[in-house]
Amino acid sequence: MQHNRDFLLDSYRSMVTIRRFEDRVHEEFATGKIPGFVHLYAGEEASAVGVCSHLDARDVIASTHRGHGHCIAKGCDATAMMKEIYGRRGGLCGGKGGSMHIADLSKGMMGANGIVGGGPPLICGAALTAKYLKTGGVAVAFVGDGGSNQGTTLESYNLARVWNLPVIFVIEDNGYAEATASAWSVGGTQRGRAAGFGMPSAEVDGFDFFAVHDATAEAVQRARAGDGPTLLHVKLTRYYGHFEGDAMTYRGQGEVARLRQESDCLKVFRRKVTEAGLLDDPELDGIEAEVTEAIDAAVRDAEADALPTAADLVTNVYDRY
Repeated sequence: MQHNRDFLLDSYRSMVTIRRFEDRVHEEFATGKIPGFVHLYAGEEASAVGVCSHLDARDVIASTHRGHGHCIAKGCDATAMMKEIYGRRGGLCGGKGGSMHIADLSKGMMGANGIVGGGPPLICGAALTAKYLKTGGVAVAFVGDGGSNQGTTLESYNLARVWNLPVIFVIEDNGYAEATASAWSVGGTQRGRAAGFGMPSAEVDGFDFFAVHDATAEAVQRARAGDGPTLLHVKLTRYYGHFEGDAMTYRGQGEVARLRQESDCLKVFRRKVTEAGLLDDPELDGIEAEVTEAIDAAVRDAEADALPTAADLVTNVYDRY
């Protein structure tokens, strides 16, 4: 675990920001203040941050309907995100996208996506651009275990392999495609599917930030060197329902409580860095306090921000090239 202190502190801050953001959205949604649907990422933080910690301004990502964590990990502003979720004018997309369609191209975040399996084809296009323009950029598609069964995803595997694109497919397998267990619904294995396209792959412990970080390092190096795509099968869990209001009756009794206690990625990170003497508990506690205060402020700003007007409906409908 050869990492400098600043990197470790930044990584923990990003993971805590995602967790506090999602926990707070969970609370606020229950009050009826937030419109539309919300799908929370809490529990999966090590995946987004472990992957995006290798990316820079050249690189782009595409997300899923469960996209808040990916946005934060790629550098999107949390206050503007909160405003977007509240449907306010100051949101990243002017309050027009909401939770499932947050995007910020200035940060290389191509968008959360309500279309299951919608991200991989977009990423192939972005990767082709990077390859053609020789930017050295890498494109990452985050896909759920349900999305991994979509034809768009499998077609993208083939396209990325045939065109030898700088792509990383990150299958975030939280065990359930909505309410259907991935152990039942996914034929074969994710790595077996990658092998079928001649694509390198790795199975990764998504509760361990360092495991994700190390696996991604190899994939990014391969992509930047012109050696084509990689698939990462990241096994993790989500703490909340598929959507807010999901009673999760399909999950075993005590399953979430056990995972929170035994496998939480924040606890795993904290234990590893403190036992190695790289960081101490007061430093990490300080980050948690700062982040909590920042998220509280983001909610206050979102609630105070103006709603879109009727005139806003006709803005940003078309783009010019």
